[in-house]
Amino acid sequence: MLHDALIYLAAAVIAVPLFKRFGLGAVLGYLVAGVLIGPSVAGLINNPETVLKFSEFGVVMLLFLVGLELNPRKLWQLRVPIFGMGSLQVFGTIGVVAGGLLLLGLSWPIALIIGIAASLSSTSLGLALMGERGLLPTAGGRSALSVLLFQDILVIPILLLVAWLAPTGAAQGDAGGHGPFSPMAAAGLVVGMVVLARFAMRPLLRFIANTGLREVFVAFALLLVIGAALAAEGVGASAALGTFLAGVLLAESEYRHELNIVIEPFKGLLLGLFFIAVGMSVQLTLFVEQPLLIVGGTLALVALKLAVLFATARAFKLCGQDGLVFAVVLSQVGEFAFVVLAAARANGSLPGSIADQMNAMVAASILTTPLLFLLASRFIMPRMNRVEQREADAIDERNAVIIAGFGRFGQVVARVLIGRGYGVTLIDHDPNQIELTRRFGFRAYYGDAARHDVLESAGIEEAKLLVLAFDDPERVQETAILVRERFPSVRIIARARGRTEAFELAELNVPFERETFRSAAKVGEMALIALGENPHQAHRALQAFMQHDETVLREAAAHRGDDAKLISLAERGRADLAALLKREGKADREGDAADSTRW
Repeated sequence: MLHDALIYLAAAVIAVPLFKRFGLGAVLGYLVAGVLIGPSVAGLINNPETVLKFSEFGVVMLLFLVGLELNPRKLWQLRVPIFGMGSLQVFGTIGVVAGGLLLLGLSWPIALIIGIAASLSSTSLGLALMGERGLLPTAGGRSALSVLLFQDILVIPILLLVAWLAPTGAAQGDAGGHGPFSPMAAAGLVVGMVVLARFAMRPLLRFIANTGLREVFVAFALLLVIGAALAAEGVGASAALGTFLAGVLLAESEYRHELNIVIEPFKGLLLGLFFIAVGMSVQLTLFVEQPLLIVGGTLALVALKLAVLFATARAFKLCGQDGLVFAVVLSQVGEFAFVVLAAARANGSLPGSIADQMNAMVAASILTTPLLFLLASRFIMPRMNRVEQREADAIDERNAVIIAGFGRFGQVVARVLIGRGYGVTLIDHDPNQIELTRRFGFRAYYGDAARHDVLESAGIEEAKLLVLAFDDPERVQETAILVRERFPSVRIIARARGRTEAFELAELNVPFERETFRSAAKVGEMALIALGENPHQAHRALQAFMQHDETVLREAAAHRGDDAKLISLAERGRADLAALLKREGKADREGDAADSTRW
């Protein structure tokens, strides 16, 4: 056991950092590491099935942590995508795959079993990929999670159907490790978990936490997850579904964050081990002996799933990058397909040769997803982020002020000016932002204010002021140059994201404001007060700092192409700032002392 553990850890420690270093993601690193150490290549490990069964508990823990992020109210809000998108994806995939196999001459039970297996996606891989890139909170991420939850709900019905398809009708066992499914027992389990979570779990967690022994809290967290998993399996339900429900019921507990912190390391290690085991299970000999069948079958399955997933996304108005994330994340055939195929093989409804071929295709399809995700994020998503062009809105008002860009920055500027009574024309190039803005009562127009014709339509010739609040520094600079050349009488004030953009605007002699500078400086003032300085001293220090920084910024703008000069200016600026703030502090203390003497 220690020998195998050493190999797993070494493979993970070597492969994953390398794959992360080259931007390929941790999941693909684990999978490739498993292929290399498995029986098909180096043969360092020859029993991937044993570790695969153990490491599947990482998926169980992952679902528990996902449940902790979804309280019952949020879960209720997802009911439409769970049952709507989930059913359309699952039954659509079954229909397309099974129908295609029937046309190829397979019998309907075999075609149906393969279609069912193909309809399932990898919960662990999908959530790991989205979590790694922070996509779970997006519309595409939430939709993918909803479909994965629906697939988990179908675990028991699928296994019962596979048993029913057995040729003799006698094989009613479950290769997935579940007990016989009992609806009454399952309902009782849910009620029991709700009662425990509502009345007993919080006092018990508080009692455990009050011991002050972290190892006891860790042990209790693991006991909670394992207990929920075994209880769910005991009534014939999915262990992952049971722990997900436990997580949802504890999502509003004050110990939610502590549970998350405790479980996260175990989840990460077991998930990594799971992906290594999946990689080890790939039978490369089949790829050599039957390359066209295995590779072609894998690509065909992934292509068919992508077609169904894109159709599902379109049916539920999930477009652009969200639709792409949804489709790619769910495009593989998931690990539960191994369970379905094993159950069908055991009861005689699926020939062993076809089961072996399908297992190879399932493992290969899991390998395709990180690659597809990498290609999509590198070459397709950046283009999708450029909002599709449509005709700019006709602007039928003329105001003294035009604000180009109505995001979080432009909104604040607009509210000040409108509140003061000035007429403001609002333009943004994001149609979703325009629709949201109109819902809140603002009159805004779609259009790219970096274009000459859009500016003319907005009445730039008659305007007094143009505020450039874009979040794209290049468009800010290009628009400032355009307006300076064509409409020199219009004053410009611009948003700068940082010092580099500020240098460029300073060269154009365009007044600007760095978007986070004043708020960050204000936090510095609050920090001085928290450390014991009185508010007056802290405010004077803030004003001195801001004036000094503005002076240094404008001096540095003249040398922004000379790194050596900029470094020299930065070093001198830090020394000057320290001396300046020291003098300010001394003057404040002497002034306070003089005031106290007079009193």
